[in-house]
Amino acid sequence: MGGLRELAGSFVVPGPCGVAVRDRLKDLTPQDERVLRAVGAHQGALASGDLKARCADGLGHGADTWAARKRELTARSSSRIAGAITKATHDQWALARRCQAAHIQSLAAGIRTLRHRLSLPVGEKGTKRAAGGYRSKGEWFRKSRRLAALEARHAAAVADWQAGRVRVVRGGKRLLNTRHHLTRARLTEEQWRQRWEAERWFIAADGESGKRFGNETIRVTPDGEVSIKLPAPLAHLANTRHGRYTLTATVAFAHRGAEWADRITANRAVAYRVHLDTGRGRWYLTASWQRPAVKTVPLETARARGMIGVDTNADHFAAYRLDRHGNPVGGPRRFGYDLSGSAGHRDAQIRHALTRLINWAVRAGVAAIGIEDLDFTAEKTREKHGRRKRFRQLVSGIPTGKLKARLVSMAAEHGLSIVAVDPAYTSQWGGQHWQKPLATPHRTMSRHDAAGIAIGRRALGHPIRRRTAPPPHDRSDRAGHRTAQAGPGTPGREGTRPPTTDRPPGGPSPSGTRTREPSASNTVRDAPSTQQWVQDSLMRTG
Repeated sequence: MGGLRELAGSFVVPGPCGVAVRDRLKDLTPQDERVLRAVGAHQGALASGDLKARCADGLGHGADTWAARKRELTARSSSRIAGAITKATHDQWALARRCQAAHIQSLAAGIRTLRHRLSLPVGEKGTKRAAGGYRSKGEWFRKSRRLAALEARHAAAVADWQAGRVRVVRGGKRLLNTRHHLTRARLTEEQWRQRWEAERWFIAADGESGKRFGNETIRVTPDGEVSIKLPAPLAHLANTRHGRYTLTATVAFAHRGAEWADRITANRAVAYRVHLDTGRGRWYLTASWQRPAVKTVPLETARARGMIGVDTNADHFAAYRLDRHGNPVGGPRRFGYDLSGSAGHRDAQIRHALTRLINWAVRAGVAAIGIEDLDFTAEKTREKHGRRKRFRQLVSGIPTGKLKARLVSMAAEHGLSIVAVDPAYTSQWGGQHWQKPLATPHRTMSRHDAAGIAIGRRALGHPIRRRTAPPPHDRSDRAGHRTAQAGPGTPGREGTRPPTTDRPPGGPSPSGTRTREPSASNTVRDAPSTQQWVQDSLMRTG
């Protein structure tokens, strides 16, 4: 492709494999809260100790060490609670390993960029595909020192990876660092302590198929009654038989309540988690379960009724509807959102924009939405983008992972498929081939709107350009229709003929026929020209 990178093929994104719903535990008594706090603190301490033991095992972990840890926890709680704690510990350790690998890749990308730019002469200009040399000797010196720092950090991270050593903070590293900046966070020490303890609690239980209502540790009846199996040291706090404590509050899942009720009625596995929102002073119960793996629809089926191409930007989705032949239908649509503020605000903005996009797709009657397969893992470093701080903030501010997960799960509920395409050159080629042709006095086309068309055409399997090959035989000049305008001397070319000035207006043409004399102008726009243009009959070929 002449220096362009090879494009990856489009594919249908697999559907969601799990469901989670949440409801508030209202009207809890002081005794209920004391029991929940005691259970959370006790099991949280067990989870912290188990995570410490798992991190100490490193790569030497095996089935025997897992069984030994579980036996030790069972004596201090119960078998089911010990199983939930060890499973959560392994998930957290695995997540830390994945984050460690991503950190190593990010450091390696920065080192490569720094080495390349330091190898160039000072002041050498860069290109669109590669940055040039640094602008001064002082900047070159500072970057050489940063290269040494990154290499040291990379070597330390690789050594940790090879040794199986991870660093995990139960409760979150960000919240831990907030302890040193309470004034900036507008928190008192007591408020921070309450939040820190709540984040380190552990009140969760995995589901078990075949057991009553799908969970023996945290049981929720169809009427919404919640009961918890207390660990052995807290059995004296039970208010019902078999060491269970029943809360006075009841739950009723408004979202997916019927699906949840069907599962617990059939005694199918449902996992539960109880947590405290210290900012609001509210307790919540989250129920989650897995869905059976559903085979994705074939790509041709997803393309059958057209596509909606979506271009993801820093503050809006630019969408355009296309028919199955790749032709734009209607006008561009934009769904805005604001990614500033807190994480909850950003998440709500993304959900609202996706809801409007999916509702429009359902009304349009399409079967799929085409979107870019964005991944900025190695594209956020300042070594990659230099002084373009605003662009780095823009790239870092787009929550690509959360956006993908939410779009797939929300679209699946409406029977829509998601087709992921390679994002390469969509904005460039869309602006080149679609922005100007679709612009009208009453419709403004932006580069993002044109990119939406490019994404949709790529998802449909069509090239982004409108015309790249001659038509089939017996159309136009028997497959001689050209993609570019031919020169004036080419026989059979398409377009208007050059002006003829060797005969008077209305006089005979070279073929002997007489043309009609031009009529008088009726409008200012049709004012007569000083030069008369005459259209000859086109040469017939074939």
